[in-house]
Amino acid sequence: MTPIMLEPGSVPLRTLEAIYWTGAEARIDPSFHPAIEKASARITEIAGGDQPVYGVNTGFGKLASIRINTADVATLQRNLILSHCCGVGAPFPEEIVRLIMALKLISLGRGASGVRLEIIRLIEDMLEKGVIPVIPEKGSVGASGDLAPLAHMAAAMIGEGEAFYQGERLAAREALSRAGLKPVVLAAKEGLALINGTQVSTALAFAGLFRAHRAAQSALITGALSTDAAMGSSAPFHPEIHTLRGHKGQIDTAYALRTLLEGSEIRASHLEGDERVQDPYCIRCQPQVDGACLDLLRMAARTLEIEANAVTDNPLVVSDGSVISGGNFHAEPVAFAADQIAIAICEIGAIAQRRIALLVDPALSFGLPAFLAKKPGLNSGLMIAEVTSAALMSENKQMSHPASVDSTPTSANQEDHVSMACHGARRLLQMTENLFSIIGIEALTAAQGLDFRQPLKTSPELLKAHAVIRDAVPELEIDRYMADDLKAAGDLVATGALNASVSADILPALDN
Repeated sequence: MTPIMLEPGSVPLRTLEAIYWTGAEARIDPSFHPAIEKASARITEIAGGDQPVYGVNTGFGKLASIRINTADVATLQRNLILSHCCGVGAPFPEEIVRLIMALKLISLGRGASGVRLEIIRLIEDMLEKGVIPVIPEKGSVGASGDLAPLAHMAAAMIGEGEAFYQGERLAAREALSRAGLKPVVLAAKEGLALINGTQVSTALAFAGLFRAHRAAQSALITGALSTDAAMGSSAPFHPEIHTLRGHKGQIDTAYALRTLLEGSEIRASHLEGDERVQDPYCIRCQPQVDGACLDLLRMAARTLEIEANAVTDNPLVVSDGSVISGGNFHAEPVAFAADQIAIAICEIGAIAQRRIALLVDPALSFGLPAFLAKKPGLNSGLMIAEVTSAALMSENKQMSHPASVDSTPTSANQEDHVSMACHGARRLLQMTENLFSIIGIEALTAAQGLDFRQPLKTSPELLKAHAVIRDAVPELEIDRYMADDLKAAGDLVATGALNASVSADILPALDN
């Protein structure tokens, strides 16, 4: 795979998404090397001087007033990394760690952090060779940077801690050796530059964003399938309704639903003589709800794209050569974005669950049998699949409470307000896993409902989606072991296979 060349400060959303989904290698464009070297030289100059500069020749946090001798600067950086390796919990998945490392490259590549090119090149080489630091998932409060998790990344770079290599979990020094790489000895400020920053929180938020957007696109397909299975009306998706309101997400969502349903024999069959005046909100208000969720995801995407290209360590080498201490490591923007994504995930699942409930309820489903069973009573059909979707919906509701409002003082009150961005973003992985299953269950109920509408056919686009669902899960003729069906349907959403079944220009993009 050809490495992606990163231009720090202007790396677009789609590049970051490609790194996440494909594991693509990443390198800094060489045109940025001179700025990196210039800042590094300035830090070297300061480290050998008499003036105290935070993090270069002083202690850290509450210990910033303690001056460090020039001879101890390298030891200071090494001690910083080792003392901050306080993460707990399971390791992050490889795709998360690779994105963390790519984001760290972008930040350091701006030339304001004062690290040597040697640091940049080691991260690039680790990505190329597949040396992936073991980073425990818990330990960051999202301010002063993601200190503990980033320390575990930096520890692998100096030959401490652990790393994954070719499927094995090894001592980091051994993993580097097998890949033909050598640990680095940190110079002044380099340890601090590596562990200060929001890259862990941002990578997790990006993962949640990309997964949520994939599920949101799938929810439009399953929502359209459910609309036809319930013999719902496509009139509420008329374009003028949505342009009169003006929200772009709503307009884009209505377009997708309208286009997916175009040409349905089922819809044509009840254009006349249907006594229902209006469908329930879960059918009729899909553009208003899912469109608002899409707008929320797009808003979070803009915030995270800015953050991905930001310099977020401390102190920073500014354009006149001064080294100034600030607070770019505070992850409040990421925490807010993660909370927005969590709310969108919750609502996409909530309205989808109501469509599932509609289809299994004979009082609401316009002629479909109870629980979509061929012989209700003898068979329970999709009764408990709907209950599972309700359980997952409720779990997501509980996890959607904002994390950003839950600050607590740390580090002897030096760091007295924190963002909680890291675990606010980490929960998105579980929330999207739940959402994949909810949308997968809707795919099963909608496909089963359409099977009962035969010989009438749904639209050409939805027939393609129905075929993909049926390739993975056969029609439910009699009760059977259902867990495998639910997993297979959820996997269609998680892998993007359901989205790929329809024409590519129908589903709304994240960066529109």
